[in-house]
Amino acid sequence: MYKFDPKVIRVGISGCLVGQKVRFDGGHKRSDFCSEQLAEFVEFVPVCPEMAIGLGSPRPSIRLVNLGEDIIAQTAKGVDVTAALRDYGRNLATQFSGLSGYVLCAKSPSCGMERVRVYHESGKGNAKEGVGIYTQELMQAQPLLPLEEDGRLNDALLRENFVTRVFALHDWQCLCHEGITAAGLITFHSRYKYLLMAHHRESYLQLGKLLADLSVDVAAKADAYIKGLMQALSIIVTRKNHTNVLQHLQGYFKRMLNARQREELSDTITQYRQGILPLFAPITLLRHYLKEFPNEYLQQQVYLNPHPEALRLRYGI
Repeated sequence: MYKFDPKVIRVGISGCLVGQKVRFDGGHKRSDFCSEQLAEFVEFVPVCPEMAIGLGSPRPSIRLVNLGEDIIAQTAKGVDVTAALRDYGRNLATQFSGLSGYVLCAKSPSCGMERVRVYHESGKGNAKEGVGIYTQELMQAQPLLPLEEDGRLNDALLRENFVTRVFALHDWQCLCHEGITAAGLITFHSRYKYLLMAHHRESYLQLGKLLADLSVDVAAKADAYIKGLMQALSIIVTRKNHTNVLQHLQGYFKRMLNARQREELSDTITQYRQGILPLFAPITLLRHYLKEFPNEYLQQQVYLNPHPEALRLRYGI
């Protein structure tokens, strides 16, 4: 059982992605980003469901096969391992309440998150439309858990989005660990205001209304809140939405900055919107002015620091 620890951010990961030689060919698919960068800030929990059900490595490869009414996982020798993978996934997923995210091996018939190749039972034709059997159980048991595939993490926007969600869920888990109260919910939402606005303004408004009256059903509203938050954060932020939030933050400094500083901040935001500068540029300038002109409300905004700066996730977006 992987119990939640507020001091540790635990992330599940396909064993092959951390260099374990567990693939069908006896090799691995080590992810440099996960192993060399993200590992500095999270504790990985490696899992290989195919090894766990006794297939060994090297082993006969498995693939998804469409039988018409059902899709099964079958070895190259024709052995159906669907039930074993489902049972293992179902049992293990119940132990994952302490995880804050999960990185999956792309295209895998057990771990793939999307577009896994599915073969026709006749052996003629296939389509990239499947989901790994183990991952299906994980998704069903842990619907809030941020999931991403190793290949998709090569995309700067998807990488930043995934890590943002991991740290946000861990933040929420810390709140739950302390005990959810009406005041705690309001404070949490206040901290996430601008991050929510960037991802999905409508969700920010809806979740604000949800918390407008916390005199009753705090637990039920907390449950609805985190579902709405994680769904909103899964939406990739556009430059337009980032620009809108940056301009809101800019407004807090209007009376503190001189004409040169106001022009510099405005120009930096404009250059970001035009794609000339990365998001890190206006964020850095805003942080600089925040140190010079402290504002308690802005200092608590997760939007300005959603994840460790050392990961450099906003340098390329």
